[in-house]
Amino acid sequence: MTTTNEFFNEVAFAEPIAPKRKVTGSEAVILSLLAEGVDTMFGYPGGAIMPVYDALYNYQDQLKHILVRHEQGAVHAAQGFARVRNEVGVCMATSGPGATNLITGIADAMIDSTPLVCITGQVAEHLLGTDAFQETDILGISMPVTKWNYQVTKAADIPGAIAKAFYLAKSGRPGPVVIDITKNAQFEEVDFEYKKCTGVRSYRPAKKPEYTSLEDAAKLINEAKKPYLLAGHGVLLSGAQELLKEFINKTDIPVASTLLGLSAFDASHPNYVGMLGMHGNYAPNVKTNECDLLIGLGMRFDDRVTGDVSKYAKQAKVIHIEIDPAEIDKIIKADVPIIADASRALEGLIPLVEKRSHSEWIAEFREGDRLEKEKVLDGEFSANTEKVKMAEVVNKLSEMTEGKAIVVTDVGQHQMIGSRYYKFTETDSNVTSGGLGTMGFALPAAIGAKLGQMKREVVAIIGDGGFQMTPQELGTIMQYDIPVKILILNNSFLGMVRQWQQMFFEKRYSFTEMSNPDFIKLADSYSIPAERVTEREQLEEGLQKMIDAKGSFLLEVVVEKETNVFPMIPTGASVSDVLLEAPKA
Repeated sequence: MTTTNEFFNEVAFAEPIAPKRKVTGSEAVILSLLAEGVDTMFGYPGGAIMPVYDALYNYQDQLKHILVRHEQGAVHAAQGFARVRNEVGVCMATSGPGATNLITGIADAMIDSTPLVCITGQVAEHLLGTDAFQETDILGISMPVTKWNYQVTKAADIPGAIAKAFYLAKSGRPGPVVIDITKNAQFEEVDFEYKKCTGVRSYRPAKKPEYTSLEDAAKLINEAKKPYLLAGHGVLLSGAQELLKEFINKTDIPVASTLLGLSAFDASHPNYVGMLGMHGNYAPNVKTNECDLLIGLGMRFDDRVTGDVSKYAKQAKVIHIEIDPAEIDKIIKADVPIIADASRALEGLIPLVEKRSHSEWIAEFREGDRLEKEKVLDGEFSANTEKVKMAEVVNKLSEMTEGKAIVVTDVGQHQMIGSRYYKFTETDSNVTSGGLGTMGFALPAAIGAKLGQMKREVVAIIGDGGFQMTPQELGTIMQYDIPVKILILNNSFLGMVRQWQQMFFEKRYSFTEMSNPDFIKLADSYSIPAERVTEREQLEEGLQKMIDAKGSFLLEVVVEKETNVFPMIPTGASVSDVLLEAPKA
């Protein structure tokens, strides 16, 4: 272990992994990325980052750069790549508008714990603060939505800054990091050598769980009559899927999933009880207020999960397992907090818990499932409407792909329908914008997901509204011949907003109905095969064509205009008040 240079005196580095040689700062950026194992990145060039792009020209055989059509596409693609590879996603943009166009995706990655390194160009050091052409204070703008950001003004600091960026982005609770590099630093020469970052003073990302806490938790688990586990994104981030299965097989505890936790636990497992939250399944929400022990595993009890916190699980003891100590007691008070990642916590708990059976308790969830089927599912899947329903489409897709595809959803009704009716049977298969709820996310994120997992089927399920926020990325798909499947569920409405207007604003549909372009002609202009399904009888054939396509394919399904998504927990209501149908007027 070597110590640090003068500038990064709080950072520990490993031994050099790249021999020292003199290069420009721009080449140092590329060599640093290669040293971190980056093989794919997403970006859009511009004046202040041109030296790095010039250096990239000589490394195209080692580092694939995907030229997107908008910087927002770059950051969402990097998110999709990171989510399915469980690696750091990388994107790059120029200064000013290029950098600010990354901000939505950076904020999205921050709230959804996605590891990103975002590199931005900046005006030369002597121009900083002069309102120079395309100068923006990207550090000030990105500070609230990054784990760390840093402006490099000297080429000598580039390797150390990038090493620290990768370490921070991936370690602990993952998140985005911004490295802003002035143009003079890109031109300067530096004696380059690369040393990976191994630690940062006062930053302890991999905390080992306290043994006494594990013992306290195990005691509650062993004594509980109605224990209930909520699996979140942290299960996937820590690679705890198999440990969770082992834990559940031993304890026989029912498992529900948060939106971002979908695919962390096999939906066909007998202990899986469905999705939590505002538009989650009925039983997982109601039973939260009937269990005697609630275990939050790698999740943060956000408002879409809890509803009214004053009425949330008041009868239950709570074990909260979470890597980020800031999340402990933030929303729900924990009787036993365990600060650790899900994997380490389960490794410690499994030997301490006893073999149990909770068949009668699980049967209560199944009774809730029966009620949901009677009130919601039977109607969703019946052919009692002229147009196809979103649920029919997703259910058919799930059956035809056997739940094995990577599903990338946008935001809105289709997102909730996709999450409810696609039965994930393989892990790391759900990519969506959970915390920020970013429309326009799915198309570019699907590009990144496909490039991250080329051997798997990737289907982007998108509403007509969300699709029109980033449709220019069809150009990226065309240029690189990326075999992404695009499924547009077109109801000519901003569906979720319309649903709320119907239920809570006396059906005053204020600016939510959309006149859409011809999506088939749009796809054709990008040389992407496309078909439109308007009748129920065409659905299976259309989906089969999409699945069988060797390259990219766009399938538009014209669906019911005014379908509502149930169950639903109205804003501010308790999880016990989850609705299976609209209240009678």
